[in-house]
Amino acid sequence: MLLPTLLADLLFAGKEPGAEIALEERNPAMAEVLTGYGEAILKKAGLGGTLRAYADRREALRGADCVIYAGDPQAASRFFMDRSALEGEEPEEKPAPAPEAGGETSPLEPLLRAENLGLTDQARVNGGIEGLLHALRAGQAVTELCDEMAEACPEALVINLGQPVARTTEIFLRRGFRCYGLGRTPLKGANGLDTLTKRLKVRAEDQDWEIAGLPGFSFLMKLEDRESGKDWLPRLKKAARENELGQLTRRWLDWWDALAIGDVTDHAEFLPAQPDFIPEEKPEFGETVERRKERILYMNTVREQGADAREGAMAQLLLLSRVPPVRPVQLALAVLRGENAALPAVTHRNGGDMPQLPREAVVETTLRLEAGEQKPQGFRVTPALAEVMTEIDATNRLAARAAMGDREALREYVETDPALAGLDRLYCLDVVDRLIRMHADMLPLYAEETDG
Repeated sequence: MLLPTLLADLLFAGKEPGAEIALEERNPAMAEVLTGYGEAILKKAGLGGTLRAYADRREALRGADCVIYAGDPQAASRFFMDRSALEGEEPEEKPAPAPEAGGETSPLEPLLRAENLGLTDQARVNGGIEGLLHALRAGQAVTELCDEMAEACPEALVINLGQPVARTTEIFLRRGFRCYGLGRTPLKGANGLDTLTKRLKVRAEDQDWEIAGLPGFSFLMKLEDRESGKDWLPRLKKAARENELGQLTRRWLDWWDALAIGDVTDHAEFLPAQPDFIPEEKPEFGETVERRKERILYMNTVREQGADAREGAMAQLLLLSRVPPVRPVQLALAVLRGENAALPAVTHRNGGDMPQLPREAVVETTLRLEAGEQKPQGFRVTPALAEVMTEIDATNRLAARAAMGDREALREYVETDPALAGLDRLYCLDVVDRLIRMHADMLPLYAEETDG
């Protein structure tokens, strides 16, 4: 999904000559599509370089300067398994055998026969019980990647797009890798920067702005007209108080005197149950099957027609119009080249960017680099919001430790997660244990106690 924007980022924005690009792709037919498409784009850029697809991950990793990770293993299918279990509903049809179970009965079936768990609200992508299970499964994949990187490219920089990004970034950092993450951007969405500036009838590129917080829990710190110096925050806060930006935005402005930005339903996932918020029943995880077929069609057109031909150029434009608004290669090049840069909405170790939070916190702010090194900026929020952020960050880092096999961290997560406030924590821990057993095939770090 990201290859078109990665190549455009690398070759056209980054102007990187002679780049050696390695992809992991185990499907031979798809590998042929990717390499053919890549060769056409490399030819158009005229900067030289190579692109190869490898079925063996270690070969793809060997000697890498930078690894861009965008995995989220079986995210959609496993989420819906958990959602059904948390609802206590048995599906109309018997679940299909899990593909990794060798044709055996799906591990979902025994739990579906259990009593109603009564925890539908906990079917969240980022926080609460399902946010923990999501982190455990994603963390297993990240841990395995880290093991292979330790042998093949121990000094590599990691740009992490794997969800949940705060928790997977923490795993890379704990394993000793330099890592920066890019999650669901607060620059887009119902309350994203683009939407807010359109509301004000101004152009985002004409404004000075700052966004800071945690991944999925960020706030607009500054929005001023670059030429006139006009401060737009008072107008936006007035609109929020008049309920023009939604109930959640208004509530959090009343609580914390701060304007939530981005998809504010993400914010709600990290908090106790909200009376007017119901987690999305069918959240998106990556691209749909239909979108994937469309992408492959366009890449094949570029591959067969060439990027300079009319059909190929049009297909490339359509590809780039559908990719996520992230710039992972721009971020990587700024760090690797030792550049001065200001890169918005980057997930990274705090180190003083938000001094009210622990230095080891994983935050999301504009990343300012001087000669490729992070320059702390000192963003400050109200004490009440800093307290909430500290609790959510601690929960994120506990989830990362749990994903690395730390059972005590898992227990502490359930005991302290703000999203579980008001629930019986012992009962929640029992539910988590049962869900772990349900996903034992994907959680080998917990397999021994599961078998017991």
